[in-house]
Amino acid sequence: MYRCALAAIVVAASISAPASAQTVRSFPPNTLRGVVVFGDYPSVTLNGQAARLSPGSRVRGADNMAVMTPAIAGAKLLVHYTVDVGSNFVKDVWILTPAEAAIKPWPRTLEEARTWIWNPTTQSWTKP
Repeated sequence: MYRCALAAIVVAASISAPASAQTVRSFPPNTLRGVVVFGDYPSVTLNGQAARLSPGSRVRGADNMAVMTPAIAGAKLLVHYTVDVGSNFVKDVWILTPAEAAIKPWPRTLEEARTWIWNPTTQSWTKP
């Protein structure tokens, strides 16, 4: 019960983040977009599929501060994430601000990321 209440507070804080947090953060070119539901650490559901967080993974809130996964257990969130090479474990997760979520298109698979064109200056993707 307490986890659900705390998750609701964290999500509400993410949605109503101050204007300074509404700027777009810089993401690495191997960042993918997806929907994640956090379970008991290290389990997550990523785009409807079971996945795991890697040892040493980091979860950042919309304010770019570290978020403890038990605080958001059960919350369904739009995120950017990276995957550890070779293990397919989820490495870094960023809970998106509304401004970041509005940037489209954004690759959802590694295949899309390999074939699309990344512009690091504008933090945007172009489909070929």
